[in-house]
Amino acid sequence: MKAVNIKLSLAENVKTFVNIANRYPYDIDLRVGRHVVDGKSILGIFSLDLSKPITLEVYADSCEDLMEEIKPFVIG
Repeated sequence: MKAVNIKLSLAENVKTFVNIANRYPYDIDLRVGRHVVDGKSILGIFSLDLSKPITLEVYADSCEDLMEEIKPFVIG
């Protein structure tokens, strides 16, 4: 599993992120506090508090290709 913090402050960012995430076979979760949603669900993501940093959890041994594509959203 790999975990990084991301920021999705604009609706356009959420749409772009979901489009990227859906191209990969990995299970992806997004976590804010105790709330966890499927990272491939646009409605799930909009249910989160997007003003806070979001923890992205990818359940795969090797996911460098995904990490490279989402680099614009990664913080820290």
